[in-house]
Amino acid sequence: MNKFEQLGLTESLQRAIIDLGFENPTEVQEKAIPLLLEQETDLVALAQTGTGKTAAFGFPLIQKIDANNRNTQALILSPTRELCLQITNEIKLYSKYEKGLNVVAVYGGASISEQARDVKRGAQIIVATPGRMQDMINRGLVNISQINYCVLDEADEMLNMGFYEDIVNILSTTPDEKNTWLFSATMPAEVSRIAKKFMHDPVEITVGTKNSGSATVSHEFYLVNARDRYEALKRLADGNPDIFSVVFCRTKRDTQQVAERLIEDGYNAAALHGDLSQAQRDSVMKSFRGRQIQMLVATDVAARGIDVDNITHVVNYQLPDEIETYTHRSGRTGRAGKLGTSIVIVTKSELRKISSIERIIKQKFEEKTIPSGIEICEIQLLHLASKIKDTEVDHEIDNYLPAINEVLDGLTKEELIKKMVSVEFNRFINYYKKNRDLSSQSAGSDRREREPSENTSGATRFFVNIGSRDNFDWMQLKDFLKETLDLGRDDVYKVDVKEGFSFFNTDIEHTDKVMGMLNGMELEGRRINVEISKNDGGGRRDHNGRSSGGFRGERSSSQRSGGFGPRTERGGAPRTERKEGGFRPRTETGSSERPARRAEGGERSEKRSFEAAKTRRPRRS
Repeated sequence: MNKFEQLGLTESLQRAIIDLGFENPTEVQEKAIPLLLEQETDLVALAQTGTGKTAAFGFPLIQKIDANNRNTQALILSPTRELCLQITNEIKLYSKYEKGLNVVAVYGGASISEQARDVKRGAQIIVATPGRMQDMINRGLVNISQINYCVLDEADEMLNMGFYEDIVNILSTTPDEKNTWLFSATMPAEVSRIAKKFMHDPVEITVGTKNSGSATVSHEFYLVNARDRYEALKRLADGNPDIFSVVFCRTKRDTQQVAERLIEDGYNAAALHGDLSQAQRDSVMKSFRGRQIQMLVATDVAARGIDVDNITHVVNYQLPDEIETYTHRSGRTGRAGKLGTSIVIVTKSELRKISSIERIIKQKFEEKTIPSGIEICEIQLLHLASKIKDTEVDHEIDNYLPAINEVLDGLTKEELIKKMVSVEFNRFINYYKKNRDLSSQSAGSDRREREPSENTSGATRFFVNIGSRDNFDWMQLKDFLKETLDLGRDDVYKVDVKEGFSFFNTDIEHTDKVMGMLNGMELEGRRINVEISKNDGGGRRDHNGRSSGGFRGERSSSQRSGGFGPRTERGGAPRTERKEGGFRPRTETGSSERPARRAEGGERSEKRSFEAAKTRRPRRS
């Protein structure tokens, strides 16, 4: 007996369920469907991605819609175009036996006039992204003032993407007496605010523990030096020959660079990020769904709404800024009851985030080591043998067998097997013979972000005259430098932000680029100055990040105000000698212009107060 029959659904819906092959409802469906059919109520449902939420609200919504009334009766908001289209297609499949019921998708990247015409013809259910829906409301192309139901699907993702104002504006145009059903994987503060503002005594159902991870997903982390992050990714892919994965990066540039490197190294990979056109995005997703792509490298925003079956691994190449985002990433695998694995490549400085994630998802991570070259070769060898054994013979080859047998004549069975396997195996053994074993490198030697030891030979330490009063913290400054200089995230490290100036390191080969590109930029009319520091940044630091190296530093009044210009031999700004924690302006004779001042902990004491700086963004002069 199909268990959906016990949920109170109509015969026509049950016929559609049988056609779809559904047999047993998921936990969220079992809890939500009877509740929504029996009561006119607001609902908050917390359940992970991939637990069947679309059917949980889709079936009761279809049953409550009056198909004879062509006015819009329900609005479903979703975060992305992909999810919008997916929900629309699923609702159409669920309602295939409901005569007269029309569902229209409203999303960006397609003709707004065509979508408006589809709505005008009669759409009892509209599935929309917030941005396009707000646009249609502003143009008077849609009327949702009389709807009876509003569904917010993946509410936390919509709010993470910055749609809070759009959602508030859209909901403000809907009637107060409607029922609002909110489905979300997590319950951050903004989702709670929406619930309090637009919902009346909502019933709450939770699948598993609130904000927890899926029980079908195992979690692993691999501790590596930051410089080995990409090499670790390759080895994890080689160690899982049947991998079908989404690899998450923090920025669009990192996403593109990682994908390009994987492609160059022979992997079936592609990038998915916001700089792609809709046509490019559609092409990538088509290839991924068709499994022509094994490793889809994506940003969090671009990956939202992806619903692809049988993803075996989610790889966190970099952890997200918001820890809650990890829940959405890991939810891309382990769907529909199948097992999946979420992998994190992590440096020592990021280990504390693992503990924070464990508290949120209520699950433990297993620490593993990157497989060695020998282990990978063994895995690949056995995989190749299994692949040969399981290959179905195409008898069209029979016509060529006499010629093939002639070529292979004289080889024993053992020799033939060795030669066949070696064709593929030699590629791996030759590569890994030449490469070091990552697991033998002590990842624990990472200090701060990427420092194999206190020895910074091969690195250049820079001084730059922007700091916290320019609204930079260390992470924001690092991102700015990385984007401006077109460097990888791990190419900028040891970032130290003070009030009016900062220090950072890059590898020595980037020195000319740093000096050439940063000198010549402006910050609200003030020239940015960057110079090479004489200190390597390796001094001991206290718990506030201040250097305790005992440096003494003095500045002229013009330098205290941040008005740095390029050094000149004569007639310009005085030549300076930079040291971390301070710098000494010199006159022509080399004497100091101002007496030295010693600050606690070897730092200067900033006694002059500064007016709070406005948010600024450096620009090219």
